[in-house]
Amino acid sequence: MRFAAIADVHGNHLALEAVLADIAAQGVTEIVNLGDCFSGPLTAGRTAELLRERDMLTVRGNHDRYLIEQQREAMHLSDMAAFDQLTADDLQWLRGLPTSAVYRSEVYLCHATPANDSTYWLESVSTEGHVFLKPLAEIEALATGADFPLILCGHSHIPRLVRLSDDRLIVNPGSVGCPAYDDDRPHYHKVETGHPLASYCILEKGETGWLPAFRTVAYDYMAMSRLANENARPDWAGALATGWMP
Repeated sequence: MRFAAIADVHGNHLALEAVLADIAAQGVTEIVNLGDCFSGPLTAGRTAELLRERDMLTVRGNHDRYLIEQQREAMHLSDMAAFDQLTADDLQWLRGLPTSAVYRSEVYLCHATPANDSTYWLESVSTEGHVFLKPLAEIEALATGADFPLILCGHSHIPRLVRLSDDRLIVNPGSVGCPAYDDDRPHYHKVETGHPLASYCILEKGETGWLPAFRTVAYDYMAMSRLANENARPDWAGALATGWMP
């Protein structure tokens, strides 16, 4: 069994196009999507076209949920920018997405954790804003009930692999379209990959179990950075251009 996992596209259709082309070039035909598809000051409408025309198992992320649960005037800027580009059919597609799913009977999918779509599963944030790998016991506590050999999550945008004490694997494929961001929950912090490339993962099951192959893909990130600037989001422009927050 061999398939690709993508996550956190965040309305970046150029990054998504590059990743989809790379997946095809690797001979992979099946893809799962871990959510946060559209939110951002970029090209949510075109991203929706690309995702909806493909038959991929997709779970709903927290920013996907905000787009269908919040009134426009209550949305943060990135969600509002995406909302203004999406059609009624796009929003209905989001409403139909599950919060978790099982792929081929042995791969568990969720956006962040099984119980919460806005909690980091593999990372903790200190009161000083440092982001670090969560202790194994805390990671395993959040995995209760996800009794599958391979577990996939997104949300933190950080490509990461953790093996649990019972040999289950948790994999975050990283972000397709947003290599850095800041957030004020649970404490103000920055997440920075340190590069502007698109990230995803290919998962292959062999004789010894599941093996993740993390991949990074080049695309015209400066075009997206310029678009973010044009849309009055210099924070996104800097993140897209460098993988660091300004």
